[in-house]
Amino acid sequence: MLPPTPNPLLGTGFHAIGAGSAALCYAPQRYLHQWSWQTYWLLQAAACWLVLPWIFALITIPELGAVLAEAPKAAMLKSYLLGTLYGVGGIAFGVAIRYIGFSLTYALAIGISCVLGTLIPPFMAGTLGETLASHAGLYVVGGVLLGGGAMFVTGLAGFRRERESAGAADAVPFNARLGLPIVVLAGVLSAVFNFSLQAAQPVADVAARHGAGHFQGNVIYLFSNSGAFTTTLFYAGWLATRGKTWGEYLRTPDGTGLLRNYLLSFLTGLLWYLQFFFYGLGHVRMGRFEFSSWAIHMIILILLSCGFGIAIGEWKKCRTSTRLLVSVSVCLLLGAVGLITYGNYLAAPPPPVG
Repeated sequence: MLPPTPNPLLGTGFHAIGAGSAALCYAPQRYLHQWSWQTYWLLQAAACWLVLPWIFALITIPELGAVLAEAPKAAMLKSYLLGTLYGVGGIAFGVAIRYIGFSLTYALAIGISCVLGTLIPPFMAGTLGETLASHAGLYVVGGVLLGGGAMFVTGLAGFRRERESAGAADAVPFNARLGLPIVVLAGVLSAVFNFSLQAAQPVADVAARHGAGHFQGNVIYLFSNSGAFTTTLFYAGWLATRGKTWGEYLRTPDGTGLLRNYLLSFLTGLLWYLQFFFYGLGHVRMGRFEFSSWAIHMIILILLSCGFGIAIGEWKKCRTSTRLLVSVSVCLLLGAVGLITYGNYLAAPPPPVG
């Protein structure tokens, strides 16, 4: 089977669908009934990191058993181990929120992940200089850096919104001395997930030879996602044991809403997994600078999260200066997406004639 034809515009569209799914994945959580966080989180993680990767791989990867038998075991193991580090980053993310709030943690962690996860792989591969030497590559790298800066502006606007919208008793105690080092750790380890995806690319190459085509990336998640689940299992399991909440899987405190909680947890896991599914479809279409997939996915994720917040009125009670700041961040994020997409468009070969 011929390799997928580069189509950066379509690839960006798939990344947008995946990022939109990720931006919405936490919405079901607000409708849970009398469940502890760790009960819900472990169940949705099992769906996203463990069950759904196998279901989608079995559906989309021809001769999956043969692919796994032929693929290099070292690539599988490396992807799994890097996935466990990504899981540690997720734990650090949750801890950082306690000290600097959700908005600043979200934007800074993803901003760091965006820049490092995108630029370090080509740097280590020795191709970053070649990228910067090309006109198209400058657009791509410029868009990555602009996106990272835009995320910081978004986080600052979100932090101000949290302070302005909450009462003094409700505001998260701000402790930059503890929060900032932890959020940096979260961002660095979150970037490792992109390394995990790239580590298993030899497995995807085998899947492509067996006819997987555009779906070849689905086999990667069997290893990267299971690594992340391992870390989540230990952390959420420790919380459940300490809080004695294992019984919530069998019965809620008031005896109602158990089935609904299971369905909502699965929906969260499905939305979270679909970002990876569409990430893979977008990645194989980005062409020469496919390493930029990580950045464009992260930037669109922040852009859509911010846009959803504006659409549901989260910024209405903020000061004019804060609303102006978030408007500037949206413009910068749009500019970053445009630069990356245009750079990939310039680098893509012209479509075949006839």
